[in-house]
Amino acid sequence: MASEAEKMFQRFAVFGESSSSGTEMNNKNFSKLCKDCGIMDGKTVTSTDVDIVFSKVKAKNARTITFQQFQEAMKELSQKRFKGKNPDEALEDIYKLMEGKDPATTGVTKTTTVGRVSRLTDTSKYTGTHKERFDESGKGKGIAGREDMTDNSGYVSGYKGAGTYDKKGSK
Repeated sequence: MASEAEKMFQRFAVFGESSSSGTEMNNKNFSKLCKDCGIMDGKTVTSTDVDIVFSKVKAKNARTITFQQFQEAMKELSQKRFKGKNPDEALEDIYKLMEGKDPATTGVTKTTTVGRVSRLTDTSKYTGTHKERFDESGKGKGIAGREDMTDNSGYVSGYKGAGTYDKKGSK
């Protein structure tokens, strides 16, 4: 059960944080975990409770918590969420809520291809230099399609005898 909780911790710790290694979680991702897994129900456990517990378990000057601190936070939240149950059962119920959940991406803006936008984003209709930035499938070529690639051969551009110097000198 703890290994499943550790996997959950890592999944939520790296969510939205490109520089995160998954060993520490910030308050934003901790709140997201509590909300997405149903630990925060709005009645017995609110977002304020989650923030207070996070501040309680983290180190004084730190902005993140480790997995051990996360487990302490879950113990405190389980007491709040499941009042009347003994601490071990409450903690087990919290971990059951977390099982198999991934960070949700609800409310994320979807790209639209309706009306005018579809004409603007259709790469097959591009002309001139813009047309050269994409291959036949419409995928961008990156820098190769955007910039003139420099010729590092040592010859001036347009020189017709490029590559013949060695042939002349070997007679």
